[in-house]
Amino acid sequence: PNKNPPQLKIHLCPQTHNALYHPPLLILQPIFFSSPLHFAAAAASLSPQQMGKNEEKEAKKEANAAKKDANEEKGVKKDGNAGGRKKKVVKKETGLGMTYKKDENFGEWYSEVVVNAEMIEYYDISGCYILRPLSMTIWEIMQSFFDAEIKKMKIQNCYFPLFVSPGVLQKEKDHIEGFAPEVAWVTKSGQSDLEVPIAIRPTSETVMYPYYSKWIRSHRDLPLKYNQWCNVVRWEFSHPTPFIRSREFLWQEGHTAFATQAEADTEVLQILELYRRIYEEYLAVPVIKGKKSELEKFAGGYYTTSVEAFIPHTGRGIQGATSHCLGQNFAKMFEITFENETREKSMVWQNSWAYSTRTIGVMVMVHGDDNGLVLPPKVAAIQVIVIPIPVKGGPEQEIHDACESTAVKLSEAGIRVEVDLRGNYPPGWKYSDWEMRGVPLRIEIGPKDIQNSQVRLVRRDNSEKMDVSMADVVDKVEEILAKIQQNLFDVAKQKRDESIKVVRTWDEFSDALAQKKLILAPWCDEEEVEKDVKKRTKGEMGAAKTLCTPFDQPELEEGTLCFASGKPAKKWSYWGRSY
Repeated sequence: PNKNPPQLKIHLCPQTHNALYHPPLLILQPIFFSSPLHFAAAAASLSPQQMGKNEEKEAKKEANAAKKDANEEKGVKKDGNAGGRKKKVVKKETGLGMTYKKDENFGEWYSEVVVNAEMIEYYDISGCYILRPLSMTIWEIMQSFFDAEIKKMKIQNCYFPLFVSPGVLQKEKDHIEGFAPEVAWVTKSGQSDLEVPIAIRPTSETVMYPYYSKWIRSHRDLPLKYNQWCNVVRWEFSHPTPFIRSREFLWQEGHTAFATQAEADTEVLQILELYRRIYEEYLAVPVIKGKKSELEKFAGGYYTTSVEAFIPHTGRGIQGATSHCLGQNFAKMFEITFENETREKSMVWQNSWAYSTRTIGVMVMVHGDDNGLVLPPKVAAIQVIVIPIPVKGGPEQEIHDACESTAVKLSEAGIRVEVDLRGNYPPGWKYSDWEMRGVPLRIEIGPKDIQNSQVRLVRRDNSEKMDVSMADVVDKVEEILAKIQQNLFDVAKQKRDESIKVVRTWDEFSDALAQKKLILAPWCDEEEVEKDVKKRTKGEMGAAKTLCTPFDQPELEEGTLCFASGKPAKKWSYWGRSY
């Protein structure tokens, strides 16, 4: 604030922007700090050794103050000799806090979380993303659960090629019409045009079923139950979003064939229950199981079931996973027949079902907060982070040894744990960093903890702190991780349930849609009425549509009318805008 403020040069690494211990590789021009908090935001990136007389307690205080100041004053220009510098510039240098708030700019907040938490990196082709180790670990944990469960159902893994010939792809008319806008084609080999373009699979029904026809001859060949873990390409053009809408994504897709419809129907619901478990038991995201409308079902299928999630901040539903009964339609197209016990020719009944890396994006949207990512313990790559709190002149080595021994105990108990021994960051900076990455539980160990044979636990989901005896640390950590998992689900379900609005008239429906609600309404179950609802609600935010008809149906009183047409209602269905 002074007319001639003192100049301060901060030496930063040009690659990491971290303060350097050795002679500087890069010297910034003098920075004029307009307030002590502005200075603290920069000072927070220095190590305890560089901060001289500032001990660990002051480091935490300054870091927290800097973070608060950055969040409250982001985007506000400073006067005087600051030259109109924005607070978020300093935040970028220190790595503290988030630039966007979830309630104020959800889209930018989401993009910032998945990048800053090192879940993804943007690729140089629009709509494609690099999945970094944190994301792949989440995917692998879900994969391990699901793969073990489907093996109990005698489903085998296989792999089919990525490429599809045009003749096969176009064999099922309704199916290809549903996917045609999203199909990517290979048209060249080097500099030469291919005589026949080759499609890249958007899904694998038409890839696999010509061979099912070859392999299935008798009732003894049934059921045939295959699954593959692979990638697919759908050339999405509108609003690509990491995990949610991308041109290439990872998924599993199961394709099964049965002798009877009853067998197929049973498996559809068995798989759907596994998808519910992935969302609710692993990702702590509440979902609704139900059936899709005829307009929204899988192209070429007999009927589609799904698990539907809801994002209260945007007021949008999101299809979490689908389990389809394909009926005998594809069997007709690809001549998948078998000889039954009476030596008569019959067509098989088929299912297909899939979930994808979209699951990860739903989890981020539901649980993340203004400090970054929030991970349910079951899918967290690191469930516990241990942070030493050194004090100048204190027992630094003893603290480090206590951190290491605590981590060993937890690891031996099957808990995924790491110790942050980085010496170039103060504890306050580390707290913010690991909060950003969503680690469920933090353990702090300082001189007083050593004296008292205890550790301090800090929860990511609600910031609750507690001191625990070192002798009890394993049991207590296991207990708290279970509580975090359950609390995340309970909080998410409460928010979802508070967003549900029951309506009976068009006016009530329009009001609820404007309020970004998940709408439960009586419906006559007519396709033309659903098309009309889409037409009447079309706008900048997108049109409303049916999300699903829940299996858990409220009582439909006699005389109840459809909210949109005024005709007798046949069912209750969820409506809303969706991703």
